[in-house]
Amino acid sequence: MDRRYSFYKLTAFAILLYILYVIATHFILDPGAEAFLQHKVDIEHELKPQIWLTVMYIHVGFACLAMASGFINFSARTYETHRRFHRVNGYVYVSSVLIVILTSGYMAPYATGGKISSIGFNLLNILWLFLTSTALVQIFQKRVLQHRRWMIRSFAFCFTNLFIHLLTFVFHQMIGIAFVTSYTLGLYSTILLVLLIPEVLIRMGKPLQTYPHPREKQRPHV
Repeated sequence: MDRRYSFYKLTAFAILLYILYVIATHFILDPGAEAFLQHKVDIEHELKPQIWLTVMYIHVGFACLAMASGFINFSARTYETHRRFHRVNGYVYVSSVLIVILTSGYMAPYATGGKISSIGFNLLNILWLFLTSTALVQIFQKRVLQHRRWMIRSFAFCFTNLFIHLLTFVFHQMIGIAFVTSYTLGLYSTILLVLLIPEVLIRMGKPLQTYPHPREKQRPHV
């Protein structure tokens, strides 16, 4: 239990730092997304910057909310002692994911890298919707263990933006590939990662099993 709790605290700290970084970058340091928009060339659809920025702000805000609410619900304390909050927070997560998917759907045609990147983002949206819906169905059917596993798979998609930009940096800055190509490579590499990493963690078992399965013996609260 101590190892799982330490893992949870470390992950919580990392997620908090990342959310603060995203908020600072998009809402304070570069509110006009000028550094990112300069790479959007040769797109098939006319880009209306003000509408795109508004959708982007909504997208980023609810992506951060999905990351925070999803992670909070992996807490053993939340699950064991605040079941109502756990349930309501779960709906906050699902609602946030839906808004992120809808806004991503709007922005996909304007994706850096053109049509091939648009296809990648639409694929991500379809997969995330499927995984999240499956997690919801599992808990409606009282299958807690299966719900937990599908939530892990769904939650991994909250890190899509982080992985894309990290891998783009590696491909562009460290290997020397052109930015647009690096971004597309980063996108498709991210799709593989967000599908693979949860399966590895699920098979590892303990670190993400922060709340118990109903058949597990409950420890008395001190």
